[in-house]
Amino acid sequence: MTSAYQQLFVGLAAAIVLIYLLIVINFQSWADPFVIVMALPTALAGIVWMLFGTGTTLSVPALTGAIMCMGVATANSILVISFARERMAAGANATVAAFEAGGSRFRPVLMTALAMVIGMLPMAIEPGQNQPLGRAVIGGLIFATCATLFLVPTIFSLVHGHWPGNANQPGAATTTSH
Repeated sequence: MTSAYQQLFVGLAAAIVLIYLLIVINFQSWADPFVIVMALPTALAGIVWMLFGTGTTLSVPALTGAIMCMGVATANSILVISFARERMAAGANATVAAFEAGGSRFRPVLMTALAMVIGMLPMAIEPGQNQPLGRAVIGGLIFATCATLFLVPTIFSLVHGHWPGNANQPGAATTTSH
């Protein structure tokens, strides 16, 4: 049992690192994958909150649910960040791009998370060996969805904001003297 837990924890950590590196390759940036991965600690907090709140013990199915939740949370964050990057490429500043991404991708992110939560409800309610899996996914997605819609765009706007080093950013305000 201890060996199974260790392997799953190592698998979870490896999954997070591999997801990050894959996104680095895809976005050709180190900052945007960092922003995307910021939703994952909130997913872990939601998993712990749900398991603790329901009195469910940490088990192999719960850790399997955690890995499933990480995948959905990452996909939703990628959806938001991709749209924000498209808006920045079109000339919007980082704050406007992040705000528009959070607003326009609200429904798709919510629909994806709700579909997974509703699909896991029977598993989470029915007593059985897969009950921890359903509860872990539901708790993680509740928290991760909130983070994806609010925290991720905020961090994106801060990372790509109008810092002194970002003066050549598209859409950055420039001052002219007359």
